[in-house]
Amino acid sequence: MDCSNQYRYFIGVDVSKSELDFAVVEANQVLFHVEVSNDKKGIQAFFRQLKDLNQGEIKHSLFCLEHTGIYNNPLLSFLFQKQASVWVEKATQIRESMGVSRTKNDKVDAIKIARYAYKNREDVQLWHHKRDVIEQLDRLTAMRKRIVSAIHMLKVPLNESAEFVTKKASRSDTKACTHSLLALQKDLKGVDIAIKQVIKSDPALHELFEIVTSIKGVGITVATEVIITTNEFKDITDPKKFACYAGVVPFEQSSGRKRGKPQVSRIANKKVKALLHLAALSASRHSEEFQTYFDRKVSEGKNKMLVLNNIRNKIVLRIFACVRRGQKYENFYPSPVV
Repeated sequence: MDCSNQYRYFIGVDVSKSELDFAVVEANQVLFHVEVSNDKKGIQAFFRQLKDLNQGEIKHSLFCLEHTGIYNNPLLSFLFQKQASVWVEKATQIRESMGVSRTKNDKVDAIKIARYAYKNREDVQLWHHKRDVIEQLDRLTAMRKRIVSAIHMLKVPLNESAEFVTKKASRSDTKACTHSLLALQKDLKGVDIAIKQVIKSDPALHELFEIVTSIKGVGITVATEVIITTNEFKDITDPKKFACYAGVVPFEQSSGRKRGKPQVSRIANKKVKALLHLAALSASRHSEEFQTYFDRKVSEGKNKMLVLNNIRNKIVLRIFACVRRGQKYENFYPSPVV
């Protein structure tokens, strides 16, 4: 996307819970910086200054900010209403591209974000507003993760200590948190039901889930995370980019005469990567095609984790191919003749 002539002002925004730091850059030169409250009143105050600068023509401005979760919501909602061009970038991407810095404060960070947008203006990836149903699904998924984490925090110490204390002490410890575990498990079931209801309530979303979960190994948990992170495949449309984002693409490791084995990058969405790993494990056990592929590669001497990573990539490619065609996955794998 050629935006070299479309945007004149590049506005970096450092977002925190209570404040927003705006830095306005033109031709890589900082015009001004301002700090306002992270609410509608503060945002409107900044826009009055911006209006004086560009005669109210917001179409010539590109706003760039980092992913900070719900703290972005007031600004993104305002910018969406104004039909502004917005680029929401991963914090690690901005940090890695800007080199070493000895100064760290909100003003400096806002300027860095603005200059990042100017420097990479040819590769801008505009943000797409998430539908309310996706926002709701995102909140429920986050709630589910917290409940599962709480259950894990209670269960693991009980299981580990059981081997080192008397049976009486173990029963006493388990009894002490039985009501808490039962309540959490009840809440977990309630959240799972709510997630399914949200999916069924929206025909387009329900159809998308039907397509994604038609692929072996992909259940509702994996499908939910993929759909949320891609914003219904609007923000990420290329399977290779998503595979890179999920950390399942091996990259070359070489320097001079040294040639190392390709390795996956540590810079990734660890949650998506973990879920894709579970999907690959499930597929390698329950899909005849993937099970045959896994056994064949392992018998050839390939590392098991390498083979599983290949399956993760295959799953990603199939998800995007099916979504692009708007069709469920059809297994054309021929059954072995007995």
